[in-house]
Amino acid sequence: MLAFSALVAGSFSLGTQVANEIAPAALNAARFAIAAVVIGVFAAATGKVTRAAFAAPWRYLVLGGLFAAYFVLMFEGLKTAKAVSAAAVFTLTPILSALFGYWLLRQITTRRMAAALAVGAAGALWVIFDGDWQTAKVFHIGKGEAVYFVGCVAHAVYTPMVRRLNRGEPAVMFTFGMLLAGCLVLVLFGWNDIRATDWGALPPIVWVGLFYLAIFASAATFVLLQFATLRLPSAKVMAYTYLTPSWVILWEIALGHGAPNGLVLVGITMTVVALVLLLEQEA
Repeated sequence: MLAFSALVAGSFSLGTQVANEIAPAALNAARFAIAAVVIGVFAAATGKVTRAAFAAPWRYLVLGGLFAAYFVLMFEGLKTAKAVSAAAVFTLTPILSALFGYWLLRQITTRRMAAALAVGAAGALWVIFDGDWQTAKVFHIGKGEAVYFVGCVAHAVYTPMVRRLNRGEPAVMFTFGMLLAGCLVLVLFGWNDIRATDWGALPPIVWVGLFYLAIFASAATFVLLQFATLRLPSAKVMAYTYLTPSWVILWEIALGHGAPNGLVLVGITMTVVALVLLLEQEA
């Protein structure tokens, strides 16, 4: 999950550079298609693709539909919601995962885990708002934030559903099935945008961003998420996403976009404390 949060953070830094160059539905359909090919080839080469793994294919449609819904609703929400506001909404996802984890799997959130979630959420919000109270006061719930919140609910449901629907399939194979189903959903949903996109005229940065999103922020992270979900409680899995804003800062520095003010270190420290609480509980 540490690797997951670092790779996802890269998608924010690169994604902002391509978001206005291609329709969201077309972008996400392409990333799912490329990721499905990559994971499919790997799964076949390692002997993970079996006829038994395709039993009850509706499971993959449910999972693929949930993840596709998250990405579509995220981009739809970002049409009117500010990035900072959307990031603040996303901090609710681990808490929602804890609720759905109890409802679907009867996973209990202990007091220590709840404290870690609270500290991690506060630290993530501190980083998101750049340690500035005036920036935090600007946050408001509009149509875009509400749309993205529904997407976050889909993301939160996805985590416990992986464990609920998995029947012993390896993470790679299970991810392959989910990607195929998600690609199908996105192609059907965004067919008009896909046809309207002039793929040959896209600037190079779009292809760089697309392949990063497909291979690292989709194929790799989906496998990591599947692997972790089968071994950790849903709330704990999603709690690692609190580290994403801190990883984004490192990505921005690496890409030459400058560093934030020193107050942000307070929020980073809080997210690390939350992670330590989670790891100590695991031990």
